[in-house]
Amino acid sequence: MSTVPARRQLLQSPVLLGLGLVLGIGLLLVCFMASVGLGVADISLKTVYQALTDFDGSTDQLIIRTVRIPRSITALLVGSAVAMAGAIMQGLTRNPLADPGILGINSGAALAVVGSVFWLGTTSLRVYAGFALLGAAIAAITVYALGSLGRGGLTPLNLTIAGAAFSALVTSLTTGILILSQRTLEEIRFWLAGSVAGRDLDLVVQVLPYLALGMVIALVMGKQLTTLSLGEDIAQGLGQKTAWVKGIAAVSIILLAGGSVAIAGPIGFVGLIVPHIVRFWVGVDYRWILPYAAIVGAILLLIADIGARLVIQPQELPVGLVMPLLGAPFFIYLTRWQVRR
Repeated sequence: MSTVPARRQLLQSPVLLGLGLVLGIGLLLVCFMASVGLGVADISLKTVYQALTDFDGSTDQLIIRTVRIPRSITALLVGSAVAMAGAIMQGLTRNPLADPGILGINSGAALAVVGSVFWLGTTSLRVYAGFALLGAAIAAITVYALGSLGRGGLTPLNLTIAGAAFSALVTSLTTGILILSQRTLEEIRFWLAGSVAGRDLDLVVQVLPYLALGMVIALVMGKQLTTLSLGEDIAQGLGQKTAWVKGIAAVSIILLAGGSVAIAGPIGFVGLIVPHIVRFWVGVDYRWILPYAAIVGAILLLIADIGARLVIQPQELPVGLVMPLLGAPFFIYLTRWQVRR
């Protein structure tokens, strides 16, 4: 029996974890190249390479440069950002079911974007980003406050119930707006399903500062998040100013989740699944959990997007409709496990 923890401790040594990051980055590059090369138009790796190094304006190379590469970069960034946001939320709340989608942050950001299109008539991604961040912030504060009002305070169960209730309310309001305005529905319906298709590099560049800042904050806060995930009393006993840590971590979550929704719409379950997969291998140290979550989240969303474009050729599915097929069984398993505990 004692050999299992010893073996796990050996696997979680800094040298092996560092090697795992290198291998993960290599696998991420393979998935990225597969995402660029695979689709309705079957394009060889040689053509992909020539599109990057010796562009001649051919149809295949135009597809690579203007469609596939921006789409793959979007999937990589969004997958990384949402996975990191989910990992931070699970550590911050000590709730294994925490996720930007389940706790209503994605829904709040989506309502803010839909509202901006309905009332202001804007279709600018720069405006999308601002409203998405505002909606994510309001949703996070509201769910946290509602969860604190329940019996026993801010328990994982109370937080999950508050998030589910808030998400249901906000989703119904979003649906109501779309029913009232056919114009809004036409402009935003594909985005609302969660999709990385049709994005260009200008749109990616506009949202990149929000995502990059959120990732940097998260990585810098790794040590503090590890301590806080052990319990607030323990963190305070070690001299940590938990209110500041929670506030800074919340800013990171809002930047990551809001920026992701702005560019790709609400994509669920990535932030739920990935932290558990990562934690199984690297343990509880957030200095390792967060970079691993970024890599695994990007790989997962790239693979899901490849499946979304190949499963019903020549048509495509939004990747936001593929992720629930993977995430829903995992969520049910986690819920049953939490109830048993």
